[in-house]
Amino acid sequence: MKENKLVELSMDFSVDIINLVKVLKSKRESIISNQIGRSGTSIGANIHEAQYAQGKKDFVSKLEIALKEASETGYWLELLHRTNYIDEQSYQKLSSKCTSLRVMLISSCRTAKENMQ
Repeated sequence: MKENKLVELSMDFSVDIINLVKVLKSKRESIISNQIGRSGTSIGANIHEAQYAQGKKDFVSKLEIALKEASETGYWLELLHRTNYIDEQSYQKLSSKCTSLRVMLISSCRTAKENMQ
């Protein structure tokens, strides 16, 4: 159940990131848009890969990569907000989703590691 929610939230977030990249590109911002496009969509890709992991270590590794990508995405979101590429409302919405993903990933990693022992 928890994993399905994580998969759904990461897919929704990826869609939001792609839509954000479209807006950024229309404003001729390419440096950060490329970075956030990669890190923001990589979260869901790694979560999806984790579902087909070759073992528990591989599963945890994929989730930890997704967590690192979520952390990086949070950085890019804050930078976009501080440079006025996104407004407060957009920043809060995306940042909240990104934080939720991080919290769920931390919990999933912790649980998976405990189950390995």
